[in-house]
Amino acid sequence: MRPGTRNLITDVEGLRVGNAHDAALKSGTTVLTSDRPFAAGVHVMGGAPGTRETDALAPDKLVSQVDALVLSGGSAYGLAACDGVMAGLAAGGRGFAVGDVRVPIVPGAIVFDLLNGGDKRWDANPYPGLGLAAHAAASADFAIGSAGAGTGATTALLKGGLGSASAVLENGLTVGALVVVNALGSATIGDTNRFWAAPWELNGEFGGLGMPATFPAMQEPQPMKRQAEATTIAVVATDAALDKAALTRLATVAHDGLARALVPSHTPFDGDLVFAVSTGEKPLPDPGAGTFGLGHAAATALARAVARAVYAATPAPGDLQPCWSDTRRD
Repeated sequence: MRPGTRNLITDVEGLRVGNAHDAALKSGTTVLTSDRPFAAGVHVMGGAPGTRETDALAPDKLVSQVDALVLSGGSAYGLAACDGVMAGLAAGGRGFAVGDVRVPIVPGAIVFDLLNGGDKRWDANPYPGLGLAAHAAASADFAIGSAGAGTGATTALLKGGLGSASAVLENGLTVGALVVVNALGSATIGDTNRFWAAPWELNGEFGGLGMPATFPAMQEPQPMKRQAEATTIAVVATDAALDKAALTRLATVAHDGLARALVPSHTPFDGDLVFAVSTGEKPLPDPGAGTFGLGHAAATALARAVARAVYAATPAPGDLQPCWSDTRRD
């Protein structure tokens, strides 16, 4: 297993990601889309999710493909970013056909970043505009760290952010991950700057520091953020041809990546959620062994993406937390 050319989710050919943010707001939106609809599934493990259109992704529901996925800051206000993305898609003639009407299918999920130091005193909800701008910016290359929906993200101790990673399997299939890290838990181990995801790191992508020589004594974790302030939301993607049922299973397995990279994870106060996407470009060589390998690759790519999000975060005026780059101790 090796990273793709960009080490981004867009190494899954055909996918594009767009970011938009407002520096004063300390928030933003990230959109995953493609030139044609794609299959998607979802699985929620956190206790406080905020979502839109996720019921449509269940394997027994009518709509088989979506036009885009939205990850956004702004808590419930941020779900309106989907409206902006729908507007951009509709202008391009995209959407589920019902007679002569087309309805873009845009599921979304949000993180809570309303108390991160940004100016949230808006007259009109800014998120539809951020969604439209993110859709317009969608490209194979995009920024991670303090960008898009990760602009105002935080964790227990450090700034969070937007992360991405990819892996190319020996059978030629590609898997990628995209994540907004706004967790109740910590991506780093104790008071060190080493990442829980270190065993899965490839090519020094988040510092190459490895694990600490010793681990802190086992302690019961204490919430470092107030209730409802946390959530980590993600997308894993592959070019393997998978239906909605298989993608639901892939999303479920990919949650292992969050547990490997964030301690604690999936708490009652996080809305942890993973979407799974298939572009369907390549057949699955062996349905049994193939899905087994995809699940492992998705989980490890997601763990790596979490660490890359925190590693790449950059400081901004009004921050309430330091960045990883400001707290190096090794």
